[in-house]
Amino acid sequence: MALEKAMIQRLDSKGNPDGPAVSVLFNPSEYSIEQSNQFQTTAIPGLSVPATQFVSGNARTLTMDLLFDSYEQKEDVRVHTGKVTSLLDIGSGRNAPPVCKFIWGKLEFKAVLERATQRFTMFLGSGIPVRATLNVTFKEYKTITEQLQEKKPELADEAKELTAKAGDALWALAEEAYGDPAKWRDIAKANGIANPLKLRAGAKLKVPRLGG
Repeated sequence: MALEKAMIQRLDSKGNPDGPAVSVLFNPSEYSIEQSNQFQTTAIPGLSVPATQFVSGNARTLTMDLLFDSYEQKEDVRVHTGKVTSLLDIGSGRNAPPVCKFIWGKLEFKAVLERATQRFTMFLGSGIPVRATLNVTFKEYKTITEQLQEKKPELADEAKELTAKAGDALWALAEEAYGDPAKWRDIAKANGIANPLKLRAGAKLKVPRLGG
């Protein structure tokens, strides 16, 4: 069974279809989705390797080549490629290019068109291009509200108390409590610790609420 045609649908500010979808003339032979994370390193006194802390995820990108061929119709292929590249334009009443959704079978990728490169490979005698390969990169688009609905961060909302063990360090307790070793100063301040290197085993330590 042949896979249905891929298409690109513009979306309005509420995420609803905005006008007719652009059907891809030929389905891509392949596509790639790239995903990465951003990390931050924090130097900790006395350690040879900085502590690595997760900062945030980066938006996924969807990349593919789209083939357009209008030779049989003797029509300028840019009529078709322009429907895709126009997603890079800032239209009237907007201060940014439109959000769209790439749909192909079960793949639905809500994004903005980040990059498009046109390569023309066949021409009529008049010089009009009739075949083109369009390399496109879509960057995933999610509003802040959508992301907050997907994930509710588990933060230290309430003050806690920890018991220091032999060999414990404030930076390690901060990483355990907050996921950020650099916040050891918050614990030191809450407990009146002047020298973070002198942490007494068995000491009861208050772990303050983040932002409190």
